[in-house]
Amino acid sequence: MTHTTLQLQLNHLHLQSSRSPSPPSPQPPIASTTNSAAFVKQATLLMTMTIASQEAVEETAKQRQEDSDIKRNNVELNENVGSIVSNPIEINKQIIKGVVRAKLNKRRHLVIPGAISPTYLDYLMPSIVADLFQPQTVTYNGGVANIKQWKISCYLEVMESGIPCTNPHEGLKSHCRELLDTCNNLFASWYRQQHACNDKTTSSYKVDEEGNPIVSRLMTFITRYTPAPDENALLKHVDGAGKVDGSVVVALPIDRWTASEEENSFEGHGGGLTFWDGRTKRSANGTRGPEEIVYDTRSGDIAFIDRAVWHQANPITRGTRWALVIFYKVER
Repeated sequence: MTHTTLQLQLNHLHLQSSRSPSPPSPQPPIASTTNSAAFVKQATLLMTMTIASQEAVEETAKQRQEDSDIKRNNVELNENVGSIVSNPIEINKQIIKGVVRAKLNKRRHLVIPGAISPTYLDYLMPSIVADLFQPQTVTYNGGVANIKQWKISCYLEVMESGIPCTNPHEGLKSHCRELLDTCNNLFASWYRQQHACNDKTTSSYKVDEEGNPIVSRLMTFITRYTPAPDENALLKHVDGAGKVDGSVVVALPIDRWTASEEENSFEGHGGGLTFWDGRTKRSANGTRGPEEIVYDTRSGDIAFIDRAVWHQANPITRGTRWALVIFYKVER
């Protein structure tokens, strides 16, 4: 074979090799059904975690905004109306002195004029009278002071058994929360003094770090008296049928927000509180019984009442009269 012939054959083979199709490139393996389901599950979980995280961030931001609003409102409140208690140090002194005088006369109640700041109450009242106060009709067994259906009070808190109603007004309770907490402290301070000095009940109740009894509210309500029959008074009675440890009555302002003060005022037309308490005395008709004591209460006056002390909210013949009432249990 000549050199030229060999060269031609080699060139032919090279040409065939270059024209032969290239082997297919390797393809990535196709994922199995199991791997696909795991991927979807993981992606779904990641998406859920992301949404939950976003919701948590939004909730935190919302809570911070609410806290900020509360702090700002408290600052505005403090700047505008000052302390809830008119003069805390002076009021505490009045409680101590007042209890001493009450015990000398064997009385188990105490009324302190202006203990709650009237300015603070003026701050609370517009929302109460214009919107939040929604009286509930309740029926008592035997009636309250001979009134079987009581329909002039709005209940902020009720007893655990749902007495006297099962739908307390949470919005009104929230609106008055600071006032209610203040009343707790004042009642505890008064109760400690009232039941000191060889009182058998003193050693039986629980105390806080300051030595005051631990108290809880059993029932709280706001009442609006009017001249209408069965709405003008709450005649002689004991609070909670004598089953509560004590109570507080706070006189609220005359309504100057839904009508003029002149129209809603009961000044000179009744009102106030009467107590039958203290030393036994002979009345004008010859009968003997506790002394009758009348108080002409006004906005901010607070009455502390011990267990089973007879008293009444005196009738009015004009205007409207508002009061906050709290029944207490002393923890034992």
